[in-house]
Amino acid sequence: MIARTLLFTAALLAATPASAQSRDDVLATPALRANVSVSADIVRIGDVIDNAGPAGQIAIYRAPDLGTTGTLPVAQVLAALSAHQVIGVSTRGLREITVTRLARTLEGSELQNAVARALERKNGLGDAANLSLTFDREPGDVRLDAGHSGEPRALAVRYDPRNNRFDVTLEIAGEAGLAPAKLRFAGTAIETVETAVLTRSVERNDILKASDVTVERRPKSEVGNDVTSRDGVMGLQARRSLRAGQPVKSADLAKPDLVQRDQAVTLIYETANIYLTIRGKALDNGTEGDVVSVMNLQSKRTVTGIVIGRGQVAITAVPQRPQETSSLNAAPAAPVSVANAASPAAAKTE
Repeated sequence: MIARTLLFTAALLAATPASAQSRDDVLATPALRANVSVSADIVRIGDVIDNAGPAGQIAIYRAPDLGTTGTLPVAQVLAALSAHQVIGVSTRGLREITVTRLARTLEGSELQNAVARALERKNGLGDAANLSLTFDREPGDVRLDAGHSGEPRALAVRYDPRNNRFDVTLEIAGEAGLAPAKLRFAGTAIETVETAVLTRSVERNDILKASDVTVERRPKSEVGNDVTSRDGVMGLQARRSLRAGQPVKSADLAKPDLVQRDQAVTLIYETANIYLTIRGKALDNGTEGDVVSVMNLQSKRTVTGIVIGRGQVAITAVPQRPQETSSLNAAPAAPVSVANAASPAAAKTE
């Protein structure tokens, strides 16, 4: 049996011939390290002292938890070393040493993004950026062995569109000899879209202002394909009463009325050579391009026209169709009897 004993005394060094005390032949005195960093789950003799020699691979302590630091009294370390016949260690005046367990930390947000990427376009879902995930157990920061240097990748993905449930297993590859780490997450995934949402309730015919609308992410199932933008709805008029917090759909809005019922309007009659204006009263609401009825306040007759501006209705002149003239058809020619040359009797008169 090979004894693992390190004896380093002045007498031993003095007894060594000077010719043998070259740099390669003289063993350096083992000495404690003040700060130790380990990547494995155990602390070896070679981790806590310099120049450990053959005893360096002997495990003496369990390492702290991943990403944490612990302390060891020097007396306790020397006792552990002595149990393995490692003596004559220089303490360098230390009273304790610190041991740090190296680790790789995956933040919760990084894991959520990895799950979203795994679910992207699965069974009808859209882009990862548009997925809203709710986890059964919210993923916090996860510490892995420092040797797990790979990027999280999807190992198994399941998604049920009937109840929006997902079950995703991620795998993080390790260095040679280190088994991959596996992390499993479950919850619900909903596709969302950015759409215009009302900040207050509006009544029918109200004109939307910038302060009336904000942009929020809402489930696509709630909004459908009728997605609106904030800039796209400002200045439009509500077709019906809408409540605060409701997504604004294009079907709910229309161009604002330029003419309103019972409003005084200007009737405009224009042809190539004539331009006339007269006062009237609108009998309908109408936006630009709508056909509305207007009462001529002078003649009290109702006419129809096209809304062309705020309070303006154009009366279009109806072009006269040219009077149709009856075609002069030639009178049918009188029947003509043609004598039959083959019948001489036909030429005789009675």
